[in-house]
Amino acid sequence: MNAERVSEHIVSWLKNYAINAKVNGFVIGISGGIDSAVTSKLCAKTGLKLICVEMPIHQAESQVSRALEHINNLKNDFNNVTSVKVDLTSTFEEFKIQVPDSENKATLNLALANTRARLRMTSLYYLAGLHGLLVAGTGNKVEDFGVGFYTKYGDGGVDLSPIADLLKSEVYELASYLNIVDSIQSAEPTDGLFGDSRTDEDQIGASYDELEWAMKMLEKGKENSDFEGRELEVFKIYTRLNSINQHKMIPIPVCEISNKLK
Repeated sequence: MNAERVSEHIVSWLKNYAINAKVNGFVIGISGGIDSAVTSKLCAKTGLKLICVEMPIHQAESQVSRALEHINNLKNDFNNVTSVKVDLTSTFEEFKIQVPDSENKATLNLALANTRARLRMTSLYYLAGLHGLLVAGTGNKVEDFGVGFYTKYGDGGVDLSPIADLLKSEVYELASYLNIVDSIQSAEPTDGLFGDSRTDEDQIGASYDELEWAMKMLEKGKENSDFEGRELEVFKIYTRLNSINQHKMIPIPVCEISNKLK
């Protein structure tokens, strides 16, 4: 991949989209991960207003420190970048008090993890509304269109997706070109939604390199019978997630009513 040309293309696309939409710039949640770091730097390079938002909810200190390091670097390099911290921990805890509990702890923990993402989405759109901005998404191609590894109407609730046509490996190439801080480039990918140290690979059962391989194999029309061992295991993981998460990747179904019924 030609990182310079891809970077320039995305920056131009972002700027033109914002100008045509008659908005002032972008707002983005900064997690301390590679995707939000790359996306926010591309947004900053447009020269338009960018608000970087920290939204901790019982966040690991390592994630907080990486996010702060990246935000400070952006603010030092770009005078169009500002930041704000919205600590949602107390909001999240109050939410848990107000809603029904469940004896199924696995289901409960997943529902609460997705709630964290949706509280953050609400905060981003609040700030976007105040300042006339677009919410920039941080999902990459493997997450958004491969395994659907994001929260519907959480981190999936955005106005535009600058890096959603890039594989995770390509995001890392861009990160290197853009001189994203080393602490972020070397960190294990994690969504940080469970308040513990689990990584994306822990949750999915496969690395992003493996998922990219499986994505390419499925595009080539390969089937389970074409593989064995670890390759078969990864291919099954990918195809299962791709299937059950299609509801995230296709438009919302609309029940069409014919004129005859009306």
